Amino acid sequence: MSLHDILTYRRSVRDYLPVDIDDAMVKHCLELATLAPTSSNMQLYEFYHITDKAMLGQIAKACLSQGAATTANQLVVFVIRPDLHRVRAKTVFDFEKQNIQNYSPVDKVASRIKRFDTYYNRLMPLLYNQSRFIPKAREALARTVGKFRPIQSEISFDDMRIVMHKSCGLVAQTFMLAMSEKGLDTCPMEGFDGRVIKELLNLPKSSEINMVVSCGVRSDKGVWGDRFRVPFAEVYHKI
Repeated sequence: MSLHDILTYRRSVRDYLPVDIDDAMVKHCLELATLAPTSSNMQLYEFYHITDKAMLGQIAKACLSQGAATTANQLVVFVIRPDLHRVRAKTVFDFEKQNIQNYSPVDKVASRIKRFDTYYNRLMPLLYNQSRFIPKAREALARTVGKFRPIQSEISFDDMRIVMHKSCGLVAQTFMLAMSEKGLDTCPMEGFDGRVIKELLNLPKSSEINMVVSCGVRSDKGVWGDRFRVPFAEVYHKI
């Protein structure tokens, strides 16, 4: 399909045919989803690909038993993991360090590695730290520096949660478009009991459910009529 075809084909499907879809194909679409951009390339997300019938039933119930969940052949739970920020920051730094050594001019290698080291091994742990006092200190520092020059001021704990959810949302959207390209259907669901899903998946307390995406093949009643969008002129502003 062309990009236009993929975007046109994708709809939020709320009823699926009772047919099996290929687990490996869904997994491949999740692999493609990891190509989506995330803030600072931190990739603070995980996927839980649900294929077990018993677990499907439990997750569907936690999704308030809506049709998009109860008729789905498979489900994917998208999760943010703020607790992994140190591990992911180190992983990204190690990769970028090798990148710098491979592609930078010799006289730039040391300074660039130092800059990336500061960014990933000092700044990222500071930004994502969830302790009681660090977020308040971050905000106070940003307010002070912001009096003299532009600075990222949205650095509270809730701000960083929003950053992680935005990044995970980009990944989930990429997954749904990849599924559309395969002729498969999805529905992103935000109506769920996150507490129950976290218990079912044995997730850590600090994790959060970003969304649950159902997967399958649409039935004749899977799409609820024509697509509606607010007129483009109401959302487009050229400056």
